[in-house]
Amino acid sequence: MTNFQVYRKTLPFSFIIFLVSLLSIAQLVGFCVAGFFIGNNGEEYRAFVGLGIGLVIGILIAIAIDYLVLNRIKAAQIAMMTKGVADDKLPDHVVKEGFGEVRGRFAKITAFFVVTNLIKGMFRQIGRALNGVGRMVGGQAGDAVTSAIDSAVQILLGYLCDCCLGWVMYRKDQGVTKSACEGAVIFFKNGKTLFRNIGRIFGMGILSFVVIGGALFAGSYLICAQFPTMFAELSTAIQNLKIEDLPTWVYDTRNLTMVVCAIGSIVLWSTIHSVVGRPFILVGVLRNFVAAGKANIPTEADFKELDSKSSKFAKLRAKNI
Repeated sequence: MTNFQVYRKTLPFSFIIFLVSLLSIAQLVGFCVAGFFIGNNGEEYRAFVGLGIGLVIGILIAIAIDYLVLNRIKAAQIAMMTKGVADDKLPDHVVKEGFGEVRGRFAKITAFFVVTNLIKGMFRQIGRALNGVGRMVGGQAGDAVTSAIDSAVQILLGYLCDCCLGWVMYRKDQGVTKSACEGAVIFFKNGKTLFRNIGRIFGMGILSFVVIGGALFAGSYLICAQFPTMFAELSTAIQNLKIEDLPTWVYDTRNLTMVVCAIGSIVLWSTIHSVVGRPFILVGVLRNFVAAGKANIPTEADFKELDSKSSKFAKLRAKNI
């Protein structure tokens, strides 16, 4: 199967994740509004107390939804992506089979997300060596290089954790800890090969931002430009706040319209990219990752070598999950 075929067959998971995320946001907003109006009995401070209580309840429910529902949908999607790139085939009912994989290994998936922070910490610890590049440059330019490297590592971390989860689902015959450690070894043992994924991740991300983000900005600006009075009133309201050191260009109605459209477009692009763009990139990254792992299954000697480079990896290995 090609990357696009695997992506297309597993895309329904992304739409399910998107819908569940919308429901999570809706309940959060709903509890905030309900708390505000229930507490609003003529005394303003009670309304805000009610808003605060509603916010806390909504956040707790959102956390539960993320941990108990969204994580498992994501795991089901990654399980099917991994199956597609590893076995070169997928079942006819991909969504049903994906949820079946998660249901059959509920404890394993739960355990994986328990050790996820250790995995991220381990990658960060080893990745800090890259910051030496920024320190070598020195000064403000060095700080900018270090900041750019940190941002790149953070983005890469998300893909690496997804690859580790895919490997855990692929190596179903052993425990979560060992599979997750194997995933870490696969990356660092095949660094030159897998670092090619950085170009794929950022190249396609930039292309997505330029094409989709640009289209969203142009469309939103054409719509917002039809309501000049609204933005003129918004500009006046900002001026009335008398905020010190606020740039004067913000008061210009046209500039304000562009800023609002840009912010809205970035938010929308981020959502769309996470639903339809990122999964396509992940399929390609997973294919390279799984191929490298299958070609050279990590050994005990590999584990010990990485132990010496990362105390967090040694800590992860010590867990018996």
